[in-house]
Amino acid sequence: MRLYLLFSILCWMVHSGYSQLIAAPGLKGEKGDKGDRGLPGFPGYQGERGHLDHLEQLDNVDDLDQLDLLDLPQSVDQQWHIVQVNNIFGSVSEDVETLRKTVAKLEKAINFNFARKVGQKYFVTNKERGSFWKAVEFCSQPGLELALPQSEEENSKLAQLWDEADEKAWINVNTKKAEGNFETNTNNQPLTFTKWGAAQPDETIQETGCSLLSGDGVWRVVQACSMDAYIICQL
Repeated sequence: MRLYLLFSILCWMVHSGYSQLIAAPGLKGEKGDKGDRGLPGFPGYQGERGHLDHLEQLDNVDDLDQLDLLDLPQSVDQQWHIVQVNNIFGSVSEDVETLRKTVAKLEKAINFNFARKVGQKYFVTNKERGSFWKAVEFCSQPGLELALPQSEEENSKLAQLWDEADEKAWINVNTKKAEGNFETNTNNQPLTFTKWGAAQPDETIQETGCSLLSGDGVWRVVQACSMDAYIICQL
């Protein structure tokens, strides 16, 4: 009897609890309550180094040629382009100012009968003659001054403004021997170029002397500042 009872219980357990048959799923249950927050996870792997602050990055670059703009943050790239644009506009502004001055010189030069350009300088004249003092007065107009060659090229071009070999033109050398021995201009600035002839400046002139440029390009000092010579200005 006891054996029969155990056998019956075993058959019931196999049929109800340990059956390998899969039953059909039941109805979906209601959503459960939100669970408690879990424990902190393990630390992640170390990330890659980010970009330096753009000012720090620029400070750390010894040679700007080694700086790769593609490696900079976008904001730095934009700032770099802004600097470049400012430099371009600054250069354009300088070019415009140079052009303005050139145009101003041309506007003055066309008012004379003769003009010759040498570098950035213009020698201008109406081929009038007069004393040294008249030449200084005439060339004292705004933007003008009495001609003074500052290179061999300028000296040669100035001497070519007249055809007669024996003619001369006044040049802007200080008339007071005591104020530099004829080695300064009328503003007492040292001459950067001279082409004095033999025995010039004339040592016999002790006080006042006026300087001339002859047709062969040679300079000399004369006491006769009232003599007539070509009046040539520069601008």
